Amino acid sequence: MLQNNKVLSLEETAIALRKTLLTTIYKAQSGHPGGSLSSADLMTVLYFDELRLRPHQPKWPERDRFVLSKGHVCPVLYACLAMRDFFPMEELDHLRKFGSILQGHPDMKRTPGVDISTGSLGQGVSCAVGMAIANRRDQNPGRVFCLLGDGETNEGQVWEAAETASKYQLDNLILLVDHNGLQNDGTCQDIMPPRDLAEKFRAFGFQTYQIDGHSIPAILDVFERIRAHQGGQPYAVIAKTVKGRGVSFMENVVAWHGQAPNEQEYLQAIQEIEEGLS
Repeated sequence: MLQNNKVLSLEETAIALRKTLLTTIYKAQSGHPGGSLSSADLMTVLYFDELRLRPHQPKWPERDRFVLSKGHVCPVLYACLAMRDFFPMEELDHLRKFGSILQGHPDMKRTPGVDISTGSLGQGVSCAVGMAIANRRDQNPGRVFCLLGDGETNEGQVWEAAETASKYQLDNLILLVDHNGLQNDGTCQDIMPPRDLAEKFRAFGFQTYQIDGHSIPAILDVFERIRAHQGGQPYAVIAKTVKGRGVSFMENVVAWHGQAPNEQEYLQAIQEIEEGLS
């Protein structure tokens, strides 16, 4: 019963998160809704269940660290941080505004709760690997989670970092791939086929899992399995998702990678999310 209650609570939080990030993008009339929505369930479980954090002590040394390698989907991260009280919800109204703490990509010097500035695709994994090595050296129990996109795996730097993680047996590193099949210019298959990402990460020495990235129980389960695993390996979770998840006219539509809804589209999107019409 406790597990069922947790799942229901997290599913409700995921709905609130989707509404919040879409409202943020709508008010700014700028941002990236597609990938924010596809990663919302993963982010919900991370920020409202899995990550060891202290919102009022964002630089707590033993915290779990999170790297948003696909930095353009920062609306979902900002919504999580605001909902977790890292900063007031009102700050979301200033997304991408001059002088705001919430810029178009995460900025560790401006935003409480952001552990590393990101935006140049492919570089986040290297940053996460460096953090994991530093924690290992310092005997720091904090883990490092990194969210990247499937299109982002086109970058060779991802695989150089993966080799390094495997060499140093970084079992405090968890990579999460938002595998929604689309990127800025089209489908991943057309732009540069990613092939079998699970097999690729296994070949690089990762303990690898494949899950439904929109199933709260599946996400909870994979983190439990990672915690229980004793293998001296880094981890990769390939989460199959739908870009624009939860909004019928955004789902699997490349154009919604980086465009804000107008008023009519926004109202329809909020209604669909509330009613679960995805």
